[in-house]
Parts: sequence; structure tokens; C-alpha cells
Amino acid sequence: MSDDVDQAATEAAQRVVDEVSSWQYSAEDAVIADQLDRGLAEAKVSLDDDERSRILAEIDGMKDEHSSAPQVRSATPTE
Repeated sequence: MSDDVDQAATEAAQRVVDEVSSWQYSAEDAVIADQLDRGLAEAKVSLDDDERSRILAEIDGMKDEHSSAPQVRSATPTE
């Protein structure tokens, strides 16, 4: 994969994370995970298991309302 493709995938994943973080951060963990997975599938990008777990933990940490949306470090296109 080229750096441009990886960068575009990471940006698309970040948009999904930002949306889930802003709308779902106070939801149950299963709802957050489902919304993240759906958004990533719609964006045709994926996160590796460690990155997904980190993102979900950081979104959960936003429940104290003092944290900002997590930053995606890397993502890959699914196609």
C-alpha cells in the first residue's frame, strides 16, 4: 500500500471515531463498539485489534467529559 492510501484510510477512520465519540461516548460499551464497527465498514477501512481496543477504551474514558476524541494512529482500506 502506498503512504497516500494509508493516510486516506487513517483520515476516514478518524472521521468515524470523531462521529462515534461525539454522539455515542456515554452509551453502553457494546453500542459504542457496534457503532464504531459499522462506521468503519461503511468507510471501508479497518483498524487492527490493538488499535480498535485502544480507541474503544479512550472513547469510554470520555465519559468523564474531560477527554477529547481519540486519535487514530493507523488504519487500512478494506478493499
